[in-house]
Amino acid sequence: MNILFVCSGNTCRSPMAAALMNKEATERDLDVRIESAGLAAFSDAERASDNAIEAVSRLGADLTYHRSKPVTHDLIEQCDLILTMTEAQKTALTPYAEGRVFTLMEYAGLDGDITDPYSGDMEIYMACANQIYDAVKRICDKIENND
Repeated sequence: MNILFVCSGNTCRSPMAAALMNKEATERDLDVRIESAGLAAFSDAERASDNAIEAVSRLGADLTYHRSKPVTHDLIEQCDLILTMTEAQKTALTPYAEGRVFTLMEYAGLDGDITDPYSGDMEIYMACANQIYDAVKRICDKIENND
């Protein structure tokens, strides 16, 4: 299964989700390929924010080598499942991937959006990372159980 995580700039939420999903999927030996991209990401490949790197590191994942990339038609076509951080991002992508786009929280069976921690302090980033990690674990449970 090919999974794409999408946020705005691809420097905080979607890279954290991808890193945490990669960690969890590796530990569970799930057959998944994980990507992340941003609807407003620049093509000059920005690093993940320092706080995002630190937050996922505290949870046992690595974002050190992440570089941002924009959502492209080819990337959408390669993915079986596209998980956005907000309902608005889902709405923007649905015309291009009908039936394959969900919010992260929705697909995990939870409510709400993942709020952008950009420019927030470490406490805000950790709250975001923990929210994402909880959702990712639930998604891995679904994949394991073929739901």
